[in-house]
Amino acid sequence: MSKHLTKRAEDYSKWYNELIVKADMAENSAVRGCMVIKPYGFAIWEKMQAELDRMFKETGHQNAYFPLFVPKSLFEAEEKNAEGFAKECAVVTHYRLQNDPDNEGKLRVDPEAKLEEELVVRPTSEAIIWNTYKGWIQSHRDLPLLINQWANVVRWEMRTRLFLRTAEFLWQEGHTAHATKAEAIAEAKQMQEVYATFAEQFMAMPVVKGAKSESERFAGADDTLTIEALMQDGKALQAGTSHFLGQNFAKAFDVKYTSREGKQEYVWATSWGVSTRLIGGLIMTHSDDAGLVLPPKLAPIQVVIVPIYKGEEQLSAIFDKVDPIIKELKAKGVSVKFDDRDTMRPGAKFAEYELKGVPVRIAMGKRDLENGTVEVARRDTFEKQTVAQDDVVTTVEQLLNDIQESLYTKALNYRSEHTTEVNTFDEFKDVIENKGGFISAHWDGTIETEDKIKELTKATIRCIPNDAVEEAGVCVFTGKPSTKRVLFAKAY
Repeated sequence: MSKHLTKRAEDYSKWYNELIVKADMAENSAVRGCMVIKPYGFAIWEKMQAELDRMFKETGHQNAYFPLFVPKSLFEAEEKNAEGFAKECAVVTHYRLQNDPDNEGKLRVDPEAKLEEELVVRPTSEAIIWNTYKGWIQSHRDLPLLINQWANVVRWEMRTRLFLRTAEFLWQEGHTAHATKAEAIAEAKQMQEVYATFAEQFMAMPVVKGAKSESERFAGADDTLTIEALMQDGKALQAGTSHFLGQNFAKAFDVKYTSREGKQEYVWATSWGVSTRLIGGLIMTHSDDAGLVLPPKLAPIQVVIVPIYKGEEQLSAIFDKVDPIIKELKAKGVSVKFDDRDTMRPGAKFAEYELKGVPVRIAMGKRDLENGTVEVARRDTFEKQTVAQDDVVTTVEQLLNDIQESLYTKALNYRSEHTTEVNTFDEFKDVIENKGGFISAHWDGTIETEDKIKELTKATIRCIPNDAVEEAGVCVFTGKPSTKRVLFAKAY
């Protein structure tokens, strides 16, 4: 397969899809709308998973696992949640196939094997989890209950895109129960902070923390907190959400506890999640026309070493010099690959690791052997420098830190340049059409106005920022009074 990529400026969507396939991250599967995550893509997910899992456990959460199937009656118990996901549900109605007597070798659903109750393949797990919690929670001593699960979910999407929107995807979903409303709200806010910290410190992806408008809330939530990121094409990406569920699920599943005063009270709930769409966000925040650009903290291979040699003797001499460097880097927690394949020329290897976004490349050839040097190249800027072999480890450590910070700063600058305050609807339409990005505008707080703006411009309210300043203004569309600006954008 040619490694040539479509340029982002020519066709951003095509560039994105090509990059994922050519960088060997994922591919479409035989199942419509579902993807195969290949080892390189999955290695990125594993690094994300490891960091998030550590952060969840540091905040007192434990992992558990719940069934993939949800009895339809349980799914329907919380009405808003059921309505919100109804159109995306896959449903199991039968449990067995049998040979078709009229068609040798073909199978058909056995009509005798109809389930007594249909099973929904989980689009989200609130229903099955809250039904379970009813047996786990009796007293205030059982609270707070802080559970997370790493799982797959199914949402029957019609228009799919690798990592961003697939019929089945991987995620984590936290589900917590609390004695008081204040505790549950504090939990939802804490998890929004955890997600924001992960996005910014590990993904090098700046995010805006805020609350969703009523129409954009999670089905069954009293409030949805979000982190919103801006991609290079000027579209927003919802990168993680944390929901305050009030007592909606506790009441639907009759989950009560005996308080310290001996009273029966309904518990208060949260749920929160991020998914493999973070990989899509990672790609679209940093990558370029040459391929992936990965922040060092999430790169499966942080440093690749390519020997440039003629014959086994030269390769052996290079390896003798490189081996202690590899050992020292690995001892410092840096992942290193030494690529001595003799089936590819060095130039082809360079192109492959550029495509795969490896942050630092080291090359050593005959002249380097003689001079006691190596060539060090950084993927994000393509800058190269000649470094003494004795200084390589220190240089690489510094470079990995520099790249991580530089990627964040570059993305933050892009977001700043593409966040525009507007005060009229003509300005709004002009920015959406010609510049893109986040639009900061006053809104009158009604769903009708929000819907009309979406209908006319395809822009939605991404969030009401946590740090939105209270200021008197008028709605950009209706001219009615408004107290703060919200962020609009076209979104994935």
